[in-house]
Amino acid sequence: MQFLDLTLQYKSIKEEIDSAIKRVLDSGIFIGGPEVEEFEKEIAAFCGTKYAIGVNSGTDALFLSLKALDIRQGDEVITPAFTFIATAEVITNCGAKPVFVDINPKTFNIDPLKIEEKITKNTKAIIPVHLFGQMADMDEIMDVAKRHNLYVIEDAAQAIGAEYGSINSPQVRKKAGTIGDLGCLSFFPSKNLGAFGDGGMVVTNNEELFQKIKLLKNHGSSPTEKYLNLIIGTNSRLDAIQAAILRVKLKYLPEWSRKRTQIASHYDEDLKNIKEVITPFRDSNRTHIFHQYTIRAKSRENLQKHLKEQGIPTMIYYPLPLHLQPAFKNLAYKEGDFPEAEKAAKEVLSLPIYPEISQEAQKLIIEIIKNSKIYL
Repeated sequence: MQFLDLTLQYKSIKEEIDSAIKRVLDSGIFIGGPEVEEFEKEIAAFCGTKYAIGVNSGTDALFLSLKALDIRQGDEVITPAFTFIATAEVITNCGAKPVFVDINPKTFNIDPLKIEEKITKNTKAIIPVHLFGQMADMDEIMDVAKRHNLYVIEDAAQAIGAEYGSINSPQVRKKAGTIGDLGCLSFFPSKNLGAFGDGGMVVTNNEELFQKIKLLKNHGSSPTEKYLNLIIGTNSRLDAIQAAILRVKLKYLPEWSRKRTQIASHYDEDLKNIKEVITPFRDSNRTHIFHQYTIRAKSRENLQKHLKEQGIPTMIYYPLPLHLQPAFKNLAYKEGDFPEAEKAAKEVLSLPIYPEISQEAQKLIIEIIKNSKIYL
């Protein structure tokens, strides 16, 4: 058994994918062009934003968003202590200082009640992360941001298609990445909408930011005059082949999200009575698209070892919170500064979840966990 089998997804839509790739090869346009432009329009429509800008990774989506907001040396950006390093790495690479905040132990997302105490005269932005596929508390985060005149960049790398608002009133629901000033998506192959390589997207309703990121991603080049560079930018362009592949996959994303939710519900139902295991919390006013199905287990290492011995792969996202990473030792954080993030890092365990996983495989995983009580 594999933790994630991407070949099954490819085989299910192989003819469409192969045709899309051939279309690009026949066109001879490999950077930008109609495939990228159409994909940008489709993502904007899917998310419900005015604009979408294709870039070469989710990390660059975050980095260019910060650059577009003129985040620089001496500035501070608030972000959670428990997430993938890219979220804080891009802050540092802008010359700014990442300021960490502890998480809500139920959702693993940034605790909005702890943001305000971290704000200083140097704070310029907040980057909430919609971890594992469920959105952070955006109402509260936006309230704080408005009171203090701060930008909000949503890291929606793990949450494309997740929605926020009243589940009983679909007309007021907003998709991940569309509430803040900018939203950042990742198309890394393992994501719910995954390319056959790296890829990313920035979505926004702000035309000025849209135009600036378009410049930044292409060496600051004038859109009308060749070799005229208006600002200092970088090379962060989405490949046409990746865009063509993602255009095919985007049509299936809602159904894949539905299947992930269904698989998660099966896990929930069959694991809910195991007191040593805590299943993922689902907030009532938002959807969870389960990029990962992440449980808590106090004897995590024992459970993981037992599952491995039975041929069941698992993953730990993430074993060390950001404030304890050697890369951020200059920030002088110490163990105990963010207890919920540290506790989560010791207890989280992600189980296999992807649309094509068989019922038999999932039943096997559940039965082995049920029979693992001696290890818990």
